Amino acid sequence: MSYCFPIDYSIFIKMSTKLERKLRSLPSSPGVYIFKNDASEVLYVGKATSLKDRVSSYFQSKAGYARMIELFIDEVSDLEIRKTDTVLEAYILEQGLIKDLQPKYNAMGKDDKSFVYVVVTKEEFPKFLVMRKTDLGSDSEAKKNYSKIYGPYTSRRQIDTALKILRKIFPYHSRSEHSEKGCLDYQIGLCPGPYDGAISRRDYLKNIRGIEMILRGKKSSLIRELQKDMEECSKTEDFECAAGARNKIFALKHIRDIAMISKADEEASHSESPEPMRIEAYDISNISGSHMVGSMVVFDNSKGMLEPNKNEYRKFRIKSIEGINDVAAMEEVLRRRLKNSWQRPSLIVLDGGRGHLNMARRVLRSLRSDIPLLAVAKGPTRKKLDLYPFGNVPEVPENIIEQMRDEAHRFAITYHRKLRSRAILE
Repeated sequence: MSYCFPIDYSIFIKMSTKLERKLRSLPSSPGVYIFKNDASEVLYVGKATSLKDRVSSYFQSKAGYARMIELFIDEVSDLEIRKTDTVLEAYILEQGLIKDLQPKYNAMGKDDKSFVYVVVTKEEFPKFLVMRKTDLGSDSEAKKNYSKIYGPYTSRRQIDTALKILRKIFPYHSRSEHSEKGCLDYQIGLCPGPYDGAISRRDYLKNIRGIEMILRGKKSSLIRELQKDMEECSKTEDFECAAGARNKIFALKHIRDIAMISKADEEASHSESPEPMRIEAYDISNISGSHMVGSMVVFDNSKGMLEPNKNEYRKFRIKSIEGINDVAAMEEVLRRRLKNSWQRPSLIVLDGGRGHLNMARRVLRSLRSDIPLLAVAKGPTRKKLDLYPFGNVPEVPENIIEQMRDEAHRFAITYHRKLRSRAILE
């Protein structure tokens, strides 16, 4: 059977015979691959929809690898694979191995703040939340607020997808409200209706345990438990219970992880997906202190390039400040924004100098947040920006920073003019 990706066999001259033999005998099943060097040190761990296609693709000539892959591919001298039934299980296994083995090249370009965790809330009917390390707080705070913490995971999109798949098999209540009133998830079966009395707490907790076992890589044990439940329900002639267990077993054995597969296929393009980035830029607009407003514009890389996402723009009418005080107005805007559960930004950009930066540092410190900051002001010649960074500021080209600043200014002025025109008409 031929490879889907043609391999440049001339490169085998540089490989050990053992690695060449392993590459030729790769299976087409989903699974995890582990690249090692001459000293048996783990270089990289990855998952694959097809181990044969994915691993072979690293050794194509003219592959056009991403920079990270170029760094380690010449060091590879050995390979280990672990087959799984589904891509979902491959992802869970991959994340566990990354945590345990700490591969050198999986961690490149990342820090602890970029990883995410799955937490189980402490309440009568628990739910799963995906959170970053910085949102969990200290270890003592995390243990106090959550009953279980799983992770870290390297991709929020991937773990969100995994939970969506598992929730179809083991439904749970995901809203903060303790009610199913007007809940679409309840109507379509993703929520079992615990607050509506549609499921007992005992059965609800079984669903939570089912997802937890998958996150721990215990699918086989979970299926055995469900088979035992099905047999006991049949003995007591509780056929509804038996059917429920049977359906879960079938679903676990036939997980339709199409969404996970599409994510895995994205990897096969040989360009590592960029880490999700969201930058928020702020500005204040007023004339002599009247009709003071604030703007928030968002640039993100959700479409591959860092560009404006106008669906995420927000405008603020200043409520607590009288007279001209841009710093105080900016503080009100930041505090109002940070009270919302909007997506956490990778960077906050403020149109202002050191005074704005110091104010924003106080605000974030009071909220126990460590979002990086960048205050931007025109230099003395007004031809170049003066930048005042704070924290782990990501690398962003200066022309993009200037574009964000100008866009925040434009958005603020547009809103200010609208309010001023309305006042004149009134």
